[in-house]
Amino acid sequence: MEFRDVVRRRRMIRRYDDRPVDPALVDRMLEHAIRAPSAGFSQGWAFLRLEQPDDLARFWHATTPGGPAAPEDAEESAWLRGMRTAPVVIVPLSNRSAYLDRYAEPDKGWTDRDEARWPVPYWHIDTGMASLLVLLTAVDEGLGACFFGIPPERIDAFRAEFGVPGDYLPIGAITVGHRVPDTGAAGSAARRPRRGVDEVVHRGRWGG
Repeated sequence: MEFRDVVRRRRMIRRYDDRPVDPALVDRMLEHAIRAPSAGFSQGWAFLRLEQPDDLARFWHATTPGGPAAPEDAEESAWLRGMRTAPVVIVPLSNRSAYLDRYAEPDKGWTDRDEARWPVPYWHIDTGMASLLVLLTAVDEGLGACFFGIPPERIDAFRAEFGVPGDYLPIGAITVGHRVPDTGAAGSAARRPRRGVDEVVHRGRWGG
């Protein structure tokens, strides 16, 4: 598939059919993820790969507000039911300490790990770019994927369930699977038009 076609076809898929995903394709997604750029080549990321039904059930149990019970909101319940059909979940995690340690090394010129030196948290940004490579690879392989957040109040439960070290923070999670044939845009986001280039690109100065 041409790269421009991959970019144009990428969108969040929230419902999947029951076909399994070839593990080799998941391998490829993660191989591409670690090709993402990272500040100082710190590579402060990790990925929790969940493919077994028991592991997927544990993930949804740990990360769903209120535990295994479906949310009361009808739209959210439909979203959750659709997402739970994914046969693969990948959780990208960022490691702030890897960056603070890397930039305290002699070749970087800083002598401490002061987080105030960082204008933005590049550990999250770099892990986000790695996540986008997972999403694009899924499209290139004819699959669907969706990046979504883990509720802050469920992060401790997620950590405990999967033994995630304290230095690693999940920046979200990615469902992966085969798109159902009738999957289309739905929900409130689908009613929002995509902003055009002229609306978001400023030439020379803001508003130019």
